[in-house]
Amino acid sequence: MVTIGPLARTSGTTVQTIRYYEQIGLMPAADRSAGNQRLYGQAHIDRLVFIRHCRDMGFPLEAVRELLALADDPDHACADADRIARRHLAEVERKLATLGALKTELQRMIAECGGGRIADCRVIEVLSDHQHCLADDHGPSR
Repeated sequence: MVTIGPLARTSGTTVQTIRYYEQIGLMPAADRSAGNQRLYGQAHIDRLVFIRHCRDMGFPLEAVRELLALADDPDHACADADRIARRHLAEVERKLATLGALKTELQRMIAECGGGRIADCRVIEVLSDHQHCLADDHGPSR
């Protein structure tokens, strides 16, 4: 059994994050010592490492919650986990396409900038008026 500080260090998370995960139900409540300190066992460590890995891979908290429920039911068919991963992959691919368009637009802006005065700067001109962009698909609100 470890207290929250060593758990945070072992899992690479912060104490605040662990408390938050407990608050929203991703982590089960810890046992308490006689001095009322939270005490965590290996199952807590394993669960927190799983959550951390999911978050590092960009899964949203609701998907992490779904994946944890599946992980807690080892006899469940993995089709649901596949569905969650495919949904996340589609979102990552959408973001990559947006980033690709953003990269192209930034490269064009920079290439068209003559390096003179701000009054003639293509970067400032494009950023001031979206109509100067080649496409509408490089921003988060598009």
